[in-house]
Amino acid sequence: MCGRFALTEPTARLKEFLDVVDVEEFPERYNIAPTQPILVVIAGDRQEPGSNLPDRRALLVRWGFTPSWVKDPREFPLLINARAETAIGKASFRAAMRHRRILVPASGFYEWHRPPKGSRETSQAYWIRPRNGGIVAFAGLMETWSSADGSEVDTGAILTTAANRAIGGIHDRMPVVIEPQDFARWLDCKTQEPREVEDLLRPIDDAFFEAIPVSDRVNKVANVGPEIQEPVAPALAGAAASPAGRGQQGARRKAGKAGSGNDDGGPDDGGQLSLL
Repeated sequence: MCGRFALTEPTARLKEFLDVVDVEEFPERYNIAPTQPILVVIAGDRQEPGSNLPDRRALLVRWGFTPSWVKDPREFPLLINARAETAIGKASFRAAMRHRRILVPASGFYEWHRPPKGSRETSQAYWIRPRNGGIVAFAGLMETWSSADGSEVDTGAILTTAANRAIGGIHDRMPVVIEPQDFARWLDCKTQEPREVEDLLRPIDDAFFEAIPVSDRVNKVANVGPEIQEPVAPALAGAAASPAGRGQQGARRKAGKAGSGNDDGGPDDGGQLSLL
């Protein structure tokens, strides 16, 4: 699951990494939460022959996917994630998988390890970032929802897959990472059918991320400063990443709706998150 992430890289680096030119300056964001605007990249119109301008566009969407056929978003779950294994066939995501695939840039994401029920252990938050720093691009889906009065809202979700060995001791799901050499193929919804990009929806290599234990300050949406990423213990090492005494399969939380936040359990997003 991915219920919080951060984007703190300078705009110039984002433009270079994503090969876009229309990214406006924005502040560092250390605690991006559902319903907030997120930066995404889509395939744009092809440039004229001989043009050196990129054919990708950057825009803001609301994090929380709403299918176009929904009549009242207030009565529909907030879909922040979509399971990569089933998105092609799910009614909520089928059209977006075919026509509106996106990239979601991030500096990393947060995840919570929750001990088994009845355990005296407390939940532990982790800041999970590329081991070598820099930017990562998550696979995402976008949909524009239109209300009865004609107003429109662009919405998006992050695709998740089974966790690799490095993250599996913390949680059984993780965001799908699209590597730079695959950006064009993932975004090309004109010639690349969903089945033709299915091979990209796999867990990233075990050594790609490092997981850094952080305090529960990240649980609160109001905490938006760099202090929420300060380590409280050494980073977990590679494929051996597993909290001490907690690495068994039975200790992993099953994917599903997140409960309301508290100081011991995870993000305070009001229990609205859905993972399909």
